[in-house]
Amino acid sequence: MAVNKRRGVMLVIASPSGAGKSSTTRRMLAENPNLSMSVSVTTRPRRNGEVDGVDYYFISVDEFRRMQAAGELLESAEVHGNFYGTPAARVDELISEGRDIVFDIDYQGTQQLYEKRRADMVTVFLLPPSIPELKSRLETRALDDGDVIMRRLRNARIEIEHWAEYDFVLVNHNLDDTCRKVTAILEVATLARTRQTNLSGLVRELQAQIDSI
Repeated sequence: MAVNKRRGVMLVIASPSGAGKSSTTRRMLAENPNLSMSVSVTTRPRRNGEVDGVDYYFISVDEFRRMQAAGELLESAEVHGNFYGTPAARVDELISEGRDIVFDIDYQGTQQLYEKRRADMVTVFLLPPSIPELKSRLETRALDDGDVIMRRLRNARIEIEHWAEYDFVLVNHNLDDTCRKVTAILEVATLARTRQTNLSGLVRELQAQIDSI
């Protein structure tokens, strides 16, 4: 019997800063051994505890521009004054092996991925329950000063305007519930007919078995 193989899924989880995309992504990676993180390049400074090559590839602006010009990035964007991008080679390798990849990117990156890899993607946008709750989450995580937090809140309006461009939209009231829903979305996406790369061979084999009876 032919083995039923599939391509991997590019799972995009997006949200305004503080609305839960990073927490959701970390939980899903911990619970799903077939899921890998897309590691982006960035020109922003490394934060305490971040590891080069694990959290991001931290590169210079000149190197970032070289990769852009060489077509080595699937998507790139400027966010909060820094540049981010997704290296194409590793993504394509994992997808062809049937591994799923999760992306923690904004709407700019999602739009660019749509142009290049739409058939392999499923996208989820997380909304906060309210803006006061979003502000509280940003303040609680204590990663940014007050000016940066206000800038992130202003940018949240722009990011939320793009909610309708995503396949699924969830309100992140509770992390456990949100992760269960995103996991279900990923599971359904892996079963899509277009991702089953050997279905035609399997069907022909089944038909041949019927003909031989």
